[in-house]
Amino acid sequence: MAMDDNESCNSRTVDSSPTHPRQQRQKLEVYNEVLRRLKDSNNEEALTPGFEDELWSHFHRLPTRYALDVNAERAEDVLKHKRLLQLAHDPANRPAFDVRLVQVPAASNGSDYTLREGDAQSPIYSSKRRVHPPPAFGSSPNLEALALEAGGSDDDDGDSIENESVHFTRPMHEITFSTDDKPKLLSQLTSLLAEIGLNIQEAHAFSTNDGYSLDVFVVEGWEDEETEHLRQAVKKEVSKFEKKFWSKSQVHPVSSIDNHEQSGSEQTSDHVKIPTDGTDVWEIDAAQLKFENKVASGSYGDLYKGTYCSQEVAIKVLKPERVNEDMQQEFAQEVYIMRKVRHKNVVQFIGACTKTPSLCIVTEFMSGGSVYDFLHKHKGVFKLPSLLKVAIDVSKGMNYLHQNNIIHRDLKAANLLMDENEVVKVADFGVARVQVQSGVMTAETGTYRWMAPEVIEHKPYDHKADVFSFAIVLWELLTGKLPYEYLTPLQAAVGVVQKGLRPTIPKQTHPKLAELLEKCWQQDPSLRPDFSEIIDILRQITKEVVDDGEEQRKKEKPNRFPFLRRNSHHH
Repeated sequence: MAMDDNESCNSRTVDSSPTHPRQQRQKLEVYNEVLRRLKDSNNEEALTPGFEDELWSHFHRLPTRYALDVNAERAEDVLKHKRLLQLAHDPANRPAFDVRLVQVPAASNGSDYTLREGDAQSPIYSSKRRVHPPPAFGSSPNLEALALEAGGSDDDDGDSIENESVHFTRPMHEITFSTDDKPKLLSQLTSLLAEIGLNIQEAHAFSTNDGYSLDVFVVEGWEDEETEHLRQAVKKEVSKFEKKFWSKSQVHPVSSIDNHEQSGSEQTSDHVKIPTDGTDVWEIDAAQLKFENKVASGSYGDLYKGTYCSQEVAIKVLKPERVNEDMQQEFAQEVYIMRKVRHKNVVQFIGACTKTPSLCIVTEFMSGGSVYDFLHKHKGVFKLPSLLKVAIDVSKGMNYLHQNNIIHRDLKAANLLMDENEVVKVADFGVARVQVQSGVMTAETGTYRWMAPEVIEHKPYDHKADVFSFAIVLWELLTGKLPYEYLTPLQAAVGVVQKGLRPTIPKQTHPKLAELLEKCWQQDPSLRPDFSEIIDILRQITKEVVDDGEEQRKKEKPNRFPFLRRNSHHH
């Protein structure tokens, strides 16, 4: 239940920055071009009175990005998007979707691709070369850049860039969805496509300013060029999806764990019997809660600073209108995990109000705010010694969680909080899960920019997924930047999985720290270290940094007592 992060996979990139006049001008140009093309082609809809206003309001509802990305030559695509969004207004039509064949141009890096032998002659390639229209959004320069970036790095898995081009020249399908915009929508749609066996090559996700979504995916993996069959497959998957998505992401119901745990404690007679007064220790008496100011707001709820029985606390309140069965399940999961957890590098749970509809979770108040805010809002930077201290704090908290079979699944700078002594603690267990004994879990969650490839791909995964996210967090601490800031979250995800994309490690990074990053974000989870190993590595680097600092100071300060001069020894 992330609070403050409009990047998570339960939301899409909304244009929060004020639009540049240049972009406004481009938006107007695209609108005029689309309108002109529709009128020139005597499109019936375009000739109806009031159409110009309708078309303008379509562009106005969507982020500026939409106008800048959409292929203005494909004016009929814009009409289709407008129609799908209108359909989505009626709950009976949701999600409204459309499937069509598209021809994706080969990505070009200035050199001609060499097709694999036989490809150029293959009937698909030659006869259908320019048969289908291009995708609505062209092939985004971002993904072309990704292809080049991956090609530039020495790939040793043989999946070189020339093979990549073969995908690009074949016909693919474009699937466009429109529905009411809700949390986790993107991850639902991507896993729906994965269920059908499709690979996402391109993704464009937009939210309208009145709460609807337009998501356009270019996919491959459907051999049949008959769109009707694919349309039926999507329809079938959509109908069974609502139930399936949630049931899949659930662990055993929380109540059953609790009952098991309580009955277990009653049977043991060799324990001191602790009397209970019938009230649950962590149920909060709402009358003792005092709310002060709102600290953050998210799609699920609001975060307040307040006091509980006169101690400073943070209160996360779920929005009553958001509280459905799934949210209750997630809330129960969070309480279940948090009440078991005690470690100085994990935010301390104090209690919860579990009576619907006013559900809230109360934790210690972290006056230092989040590491994300420190980096991005206050433009703070971590010098190497304090960066290592933060990294060690986080590793200790994560190591404790892993030892208790808890996988966090949403580790990122926004979920790391600092107290008044600058101790960093891991927070936000909205999507954490207790690892079931089988040892693997599947349910896509977390936030795309920090997510391990195996999680993005809905493969079985374990605690090593957190180690990948930790590497991205370390990179954030080093650079103060947002990972893959020029890509949408979904494009970043496609790059990470299919092109081995990783953030660029700054040149001046301590070599052992750079090596640690690379170990932690390996594609193969089994090659990533555990947090206990990571703590040792970080301590070792800290020791070297301190020793180097001492050496430096000795060089700078002339020794006033020459007879005490030590043998200078260099590392």
